[in-house]
Amino acid sequence: MTASCWAPLASRSVSRPSSGPALRYATVAEKRYDAVLFATLGVQDVPDTAPPRATDKRVQRSKDAVLAQTYALLSESGIGGVSVDEVSRRSGVAKTTIYRHWPSRAALLLDACSRLGTPMAAPAGASPIGDLQALANHLAGELQSARWAAVLPSIIDAAERDDDLAQLHAELHANLVAPFLAAATRAQQHGDLDRDQNAEDLVAAVVGPLFYRRWFSRQALDQQFVDTVVNTAIARYVPK
Repeated sequence: MTASCWAPLASRSVSRPSSGPALRYATVAEKRYDAVLFATLGVQDVPDTAPPRATDKRVQRSKDAVLAQTYALLSESGIGGVSVDEVSRRSGVAKTTIYRHWPSRAALLLDACSRLGTPMAAPAGASPIGDLQALANHLAGELQSARWAAVLPSIIDAAERDDDLAQLHAELHANLVAPFLAAATRAQQHGDLDRDQNAEDLVAAVVGPLFYRRWFSRQALDQQFVDTVVNTAIARYVPK
């Protein structure tokens, strides 16, 4: 016997209170009656005729507020400076509510970190070499002004000791270099770059010096430096 045979039972007309504790009691009583009835009939699956509920906007606002404050704390003090207590205080969302959506601090951090930055779209201009230059200029600008550039070092540090964050870091890195790899591959297909060379090595030669200046030497990422980096990298991969 299947649940569909007894679907009319689930939609029976019942006189119910309109509100208050009596309504809650009646609803619970109906659910218990249904469970006993369908068990007696040998029905395995109780049909659910209720329409799907839309996501509560208040819940989404609370989640957005929590993530915004988590992201702000990440930007200010890195992963080590984020606590659920402080996120709760700054967002105005109760800790119990936060833990209802994220079972642990680690889960909250992973969710917030996964939203770092805006993925760069791979350009498709007339010149793949020009696309590489444009991407390098864009990355240099992001490294100097975007909030993710202040957060990423703490993720790299934590990834040394946390497998989940290590996986997240790998995904963030892959997303960051993807448009560079696409442009380099196009340049090889067009014959602008040597097809026998590894495109990933070219990308490393472009982004590596930018990362070095941002996080190690902390020198200026000016236009002259970016142009020199790109031109030097490309010169090594031009077909002989």
